[in-house]
Formats: sequence, structure tokens, C-alpha cells
Amino acid sequence: MKITAIETLRTEEFSNVLWVRLHTDEGLVGLGETFYGAEAVEAHIHNTLAIRLLGKDPTRIEALNRAMVDLPMAQSSTGVEYRAASAVDIALWDLFGKLTGQPVHNLLGGLNCDRLRVYNTCAGYGYVRSHNIRPVDTWNIGSAEGPYEDLNAFMTDAGALAESLLESGITAMKIWPFDPAAQENRGMSITAAEMRKALEPFEKIRKRVGDKMDIMVEMHSLWNLPTAMKIARALEPYDPYWFEDPIRMNSPQALQEFAQSTHVPVCASETLGSRFPYKDMLDRGATAIAMVDLCWTGGLTEGRKIAALADTVHKPFAPHDCTGPVAFVAAIHASFSQPNTLIQESVRSFYTGWYKELVTKLPVIRDGHALPMEGPGLGTDLLPAVYERSDLTLRRTEI
Repeated sequence: MKITAIETLRTEEFSNVLWVRLHTDEGLVGLGETFYGAEAVEAHIHNTLAIRLLGKDPTRIEALNRAMVDLPMAQSSTGVEYRAASAVDIALWDLFGKLTGQPVHNLLGGLNCDRLRVYNTCAGYGYVRSHNIRPVDTWNIGSAEGPYEDLNAFMTDAGALAESLLESGITAMKIWPFDPAAQENRGMSITAAEMRKALEPFEKIRKRVGDKMDIMVEMHSLWNLPTAMKIARALEPYDPYWFEDPIRMNSPQALQEFAQSTHVPVCASETLGSRFPYKDMLDRGATAIAMVDLCWTGGLTEGRKIAALADTVHKPFAPHDCTGPVAFVAAIHASFSQPNTLIQESVRSFYTGWYKELVTKLPVIRDGHALPMEGPGLGTDLLPAVYERSDLTLRRTEI
């Protein structure tokens, strides 16, 4: 079997999402996805990667992954090169699953559990759905109607939101009420009034539902170290589940200093590309939980290596999802296949909302848990309506 053509698809409406379709001479097609800077990633795939992929055997996944990331400009980051390689890698695993008639999680080692706990990232329907991603500016609160405008909910009545989640069986939620202050002050400092305002959701959750809800704190790498430590001290009485990306993920030493200042586990980081920076963080004890975004860090091939790396030092794995539907499906496969998976991120305003406009199948979320995907490969595909969209840009490179 040989790769005969590479297609990329993107739309104006969902402008952050790029899909990759790998065609073969046996008629099988593999689907992959990445997120952010879709047009730039598209150019790299066709202008740089196509020559390394066309005519090659798609079952040689490890070799092809290495060929894509062993470029001088691909330096273990989540830049264009790694986002492109990630999308292609996910498509290669989808192809392999279709060839063998097996779901991807079986190819990665098989199920480690029958259901997997999820947490709800409390975004709304329009959150990072399109255009550039900037804190606060891309919240797009109220841009679509529906029952799960969870971002507005956590900023206004987090206690009621916690009750709503518990009613559906979801016992963990992630919020980021410190972002407006970071945006206002460039992450340099936080005033007493801003601190009180940002602590209100935690106070409301604990008053309304007590310790029935685990609360993850997303800090979006927006803070300098002293202020991040100040925020952590203020939050500790509310017993957070983890602090996620409190500072920029470019200094293992600084993150280690943060981690040593708090008893709350540090989760890092969706922003890291490849296994190498994870090793630096894990070796220093700077992170307690390895969070990985498979459509940024090198795909399923690299993701399982990061999970194994964390497992060697007895640290859990927690795949990220706040991007696109195919990446969510890939993360579910990875989560079920790794023995040290702690919990899987999910966004109910996405998987009950715009994800349904794009793909044929999504993971079943029931009683606060995800169930394994069924069918060969990833178990999902783009809906026929995607190919008929007037705002679609499709580019194809073939032998």
C-alpha cells in the first residue's frame, strides 16, 4: 500500500481547524486533524511534507513520523511543523486501523478500562471556535444559543453550573477566572479586588456542592512566577485538583520552583511539543501530571511515548481537548490505551454543539465517563456536508 495523495480541508467558519486526508492506492483514506494557524499548516504539509510522504508505505508510521519531525526547523515545539506532523500522524493511525479492521486504541495496546472519567472544561459554544486565540477576546460569550454556555456560567453562577454538571454525572470541572486580570496587567501582578473577583467562582462552588466537585484551575501560562505563586496560595483553601500551566512552559527551573511552593499538583502542558521538554519537566519534579495535546505535540506516536515517559516516574497522563472533533476522538483512543491515564478533558458545549456539525461520530459521554470508540481506525469521518460548504478550501497534492 502506498500514499498516493494528500488533501487538506479548512473552512472560514471553523478557521482554526485543519483536516488532513491521506489517500492510498488501495482506496483507504486516513483522517487527521490539527488546530490553529490552519492556512500555515496547510502550506507546510503540501510544500514540505508531501514529498516525504507520497509514494511511501503508510504502515511505517514510526519512520514517517521521524521523517516529518527530523527537519532543521522542527525543534520540539508546537509550531507549524509539529502541528502538521501531528495531523498526518493521526491520519496514519486511522489508516492503519482501517487496514487491520481494528480501532486505534487496540493498535496502541488495547483497552485499559471499560469507561474513562472525564472533566468538563467550562467553555461556551463560541469559545476559540474561529479566528486567532487570545485570552478573553476569544471567549465569544453568547455567540450561540444552547443549554451549555458554561463559560458565562462559571463567571456568573459557578455553583449552579457545578450542580448542573453533577446532575449529568460529571464530577470535575475546569475554569479560568484569573484570565481577565492577566490580560489587564500583562500577567505582572493582581490587585486585591481582582483576586477577590477571581476567587468568587471557587467560593460559590464549594458553598453549593462542597467537595463533590473537583476543580481544575487553568492559568493559560499568563503569569510571572511571583504572581502565579500568590494566586496559588489564595486558592489552596478551596482544594483545587490541579494548577495547569501557571507560567510559560519554557523554564523547568521556574516551574519546579512553583511546584515546590504548593501542595496542589501541577499539570503541564498542552503547549509542549515532543517528549523532550516533558522529560526536562518530569526529571525536575516540576510537573505531577503530563497533559498532552495530540494534534500539537506529534500525534498519537509521540503522545504514547510521553505517556510512557510519565509512567516511568509514576506520573499520570491526561490528554488535552479544547480544539476540534477529530483531535477529541484521537485523545479518547490514546486515553483508553495508556495504563496511566488519569482523566480525559472534554467540553460539553463542543461535543453537544459544533462538533456535531463536522463529524459522523463522537465519543459517548455517559454518567461523567467516556466510552470507547467503536469501528476500525478512529471510528469517525467528516460529514458529507463538510465537502459541500461554500466556505471550504480544499487543497490536494498527489503523485
